[in-house]
Amino acid sequence: MSTTPGTPRTPGGATGGPLEGAVVAVAGAGGPAGHATLLRLAEAGATVVAADADAERLAQGVDRARYAHGGATVTGDTVDLLSLDAARQWAAKTEEEYGRVDGLVHLVGGWRGSASFAETDLADWDALHDLLIRTVQHTSLAFEAPLARSGNGRFALVSAAGASRPTAGNAAYAAAKAAAEAWTLALADSFRKAGRGGPPPAAATVLVVKALVHDALRAERPGAAFSGFTDVTDLASAITGLWDKPASDVNGTRQWLTPQP
Repeated sequence: MSTTPGTPRTPGGATGGPLEGAVVAVAGAGGPAGHATLLRLAEAGATVVAADADAERLAQGVDRARYAHGGATVTGDTVDLLSLDAARQWAAKTEEEYGRVDGLVHLVGGWRGSASFAETDLADWDALHDLLIRTVQHTSLAFEAPLARSGNGRFALVSAAGASRPTAGNAAYAAAKAAAEAWTLALADSFRKAGRGGPPPAAATVLVVKALVHDALRAERPGAAFSGFTDVTDLASAITGLWDKPASDVNGTRQWLTPQP
């Protein structure tokens, strides 16, 4: 299916997948959530361009998605998302190679906490600021224009319920997640304004989870209930489903994948 920048993606195509013809970039694709998302996007027919700082974990996820869905185009690059220049180069390379970028899924994560508020280590904030905020800033700035040019782009941030109800020992983590959400919603406003009173050319949304769970974690903790947790496969389906609705219905929203506090 041939497409050009600025032409809205038409669902369906040669393989009948709902994202056939779409090009979706996934940042932080090396973890369990990333692996599940690569698989689901490939299954839906998208061309998937993955990035992670861990080359080995990234290659494992790319190989699984590529071989699970014969004929799927799934590629991986190690990209330093703490560098704005590197993020811009990744976005430009993707658009130049595939002619468009229809999605950026931000899955870069990390957690640090303390036993109490008084015991908060501000070194945790420094680390989380880079992982959870700076990477969002760099990917959003790099991909804003390509997503808008696609005519039906999506920027998806995975956040945590703790951003809305922070606990004493999670001050740094909750504050970082809240900042990342605010940044993403500012991107959504940029897309809204680009619509000039009509539908936005792209949408930015926040998917909120309590925490994520996957099969390996269940195997490590067979007695744990994981109440309110979101399975990574369900997260991947929710991400892929962001293209099921018009951009105007998705843009600037928080979508809860766990009970809202």
